[in-house]
Amino acid sequence: MPSFRHEGSRLAYTVYEPAEPAARRRGPSSADRPLILLHGLLLSQRMHIPLARDLAGRGNRVITLDLLGHGRSDRPRDMWRYSMGVYAQEVLALMDHLELERAVVGGTSLGANVTLEVAAQAPERLQGMVVEMPVLDNALLATAVAFTPLLVSLTFGERLMRLLSRVARAVPADRIPFYVDIALDALRQDPAPSGAVLQGLFFGRVAPGRGKRRTFETPALILGHRRDPIHPFSDAGMLAGELPNARLVEANSLIELRFSPERLTEEISTFLDEAWAPPARASGRRAPGTRRAAGTRRRGSGSGRASAGGEAAG
Repeated sequence: MPSFRHEGSRLAYTVYEPAEPAARRRGPSSADRPLILLHGLLLSQRMHIPLARDLAGRGNRVITLDLLGHGRSDRPRDMWRYSMGVYAQEVLALMDHLELERAVVGGTSLGANVTLEVAAQAPERLQGMVVEMPVLDNALLATAVAFTPLLVSLTFGERLMRLLSRVARAVPADRIPFYVDIALDALRQDPAPSGAVLQGLFFGRVAPGRGKRRTFETPALILGHRRDPIHPFSDAGMLAGELPNARLVEANSLIELRFSPERLTEEISTFLDEAWAPPARASGRRAPGTRRAAGTRRRGSGSGRASAGGEAAG
């Protein structure tokens, strides 16, 4: 797996080279359509393998990254090394390493928030954002309740967590479903660095503030769903209402993009086509995100109405 060094640490990444179907050859070549995908908390870039392959097959150059403390990247034990701001700098360093002037950046949960941090630090480097399940104001209490026991276990119950890690590593990956194997990755890791990741993120800024978010003009596709207090749909709706060029798509569930991905992958692919469309072609169609929250796509293929706060009307 290729890697590069940033601030003394090694960061691992994977490049999925694009196919070049005829439908994608108008406008920028696929090699000029980079998409960087970022994983969720304590997971790894492996979670995006199916999506990365699918989008590469549709003519995009897809890059997945293990953020520091995750996957095959280095995992220092110092909590000060972990923050949303540092993670955004790692994404920008990856772009510099690959000589990418601009890219679409997207991610899930932690990756969604890092994407917003990239927009705060270097909006001129962004061609678009794909924000799946952001963790914002309405999620803070549920996040604290869900992750505080894990933080305590990783920090003060290291011996027990090391035992669980050995058990998880003993489970043969080829005998369990792919996403079960992905979830077990969180347990297979050395618990001490994982605890440092949680400590660093808990004591830092979760996301750019609302006033700052309202200044983000980068086109954004926001994906959310209604059945997860850690990623409440109200946060996705609020973000869609704040961003001037955002489109909100409602997923059927937390797992739709993983287990029944056709509809949402098509939404992402269409957004990427719009984000990279030359101005002459884009002038005859909606720019990506111009529907804002009012264009919320509900479950299924139809579009629904939305309130001013971004929540789809019942």
